[in-house]
Amino acid sequence: MTDVAVVGSINHDLTIMTERHPLPGETVLGLEHFSGGGGKGANQAVAAARLGGSVSMVGRVGDDDHGASLRSSLTREGIDTSHVVVDPVSPTGLALITVDSAAENTIVVSPGANSRVDVAQIETSRHLLASARVVLCQLEIPIEAVAAAAGLADGIFCLNPAPGRELPQELLDRVDVLIPNLTELARITGLAVSDARSALSSARQIEGPGAVVVTLGSEGALVVDGDRGYHIAAPQISAVDTTGAGDAFCGALAVALAGGQPLIEAVQWAMVAGALATTSIGAQTSMPTTEQVEVFITTNGLPALT
Repeated sequence: MTDVAVVGSINHDLTIMTERHPLPGETVLGLEHFSGGGGKGANQAVAAARLGGSVSMVGRVGDDDHGASLRSSLTREGIDTSHVVVDPVSPTGLALITVDSAAENTIVVSPGANSRVDVAQIETSRHLLASARVVLCQLEIPIEAVAAAAGLADGIFCLNPAPGRELPQELLDRVDVLIPNLTELARITGLAVSDARSALSSARQIEGPGAVVVTLGSEGALVVDGDRGYHIAAPQISAVDTTGAGDAFCGALAVALAGGQPLIEAVQWAMVAGALATTSIGAQTSMPTTEQVEVFITTNGLPALT
């Protein structure tokens, strides 16, 4: 049985380091640049695989060099790519990323083949999605495909609603664990969200999901489970590049839930994985291993619950 089936995007990332992000109409000289695998779906699949999960990827790449390279890279991570379709029309998705001296990033994504993941493709993965312990989705593929995956999931269905947008109630009703950040939470609820207190109030307004886990970056995370709300502090760590940190968190959370961990403990464990991902440059290249997470926890303990 597959622990985690990830349904989502697969991109080629091009990242440029810079002292600061340009203003509109401005050109700035960057520092070093590099390219590699990305896409929220693929990033989360790599994170889950490196943390010991049995992982399958459902997605789409172009019939080009980037697509072939990305499929091979996922396979080397131990991920089942038999459900990754090679599209004969659209190119592989591309993400342009800038990372400033404060480790904050801006990202522009051209979806390419990701935009052609459709309900028919999801239906061909019916058996996989029905048998996986956790199905994990994002919103870099068409929402109709995400809804179809949610409908086929018999295990735990987790949705990372990124990039943020309003969500249909029918989809929210199928979600077991919703994992937004502050910006995405605001888009879902239509409410102003600026800090942990307003995030807690907003998350409680969402009807449908079994639980809502709000990532707060350096402020940690909130867990809203029914009437109960918890804050989990962020691990203390020196960040280099925050690209992929949220994906590391989501992949780790999926693996922990697939392994039967209670939600709070799963979030604490995932917080460490997300923090460790900020200590290296890049997305998939920065995803930590189980050993790295356990060494950190042995030395520092789990993030505090308040």
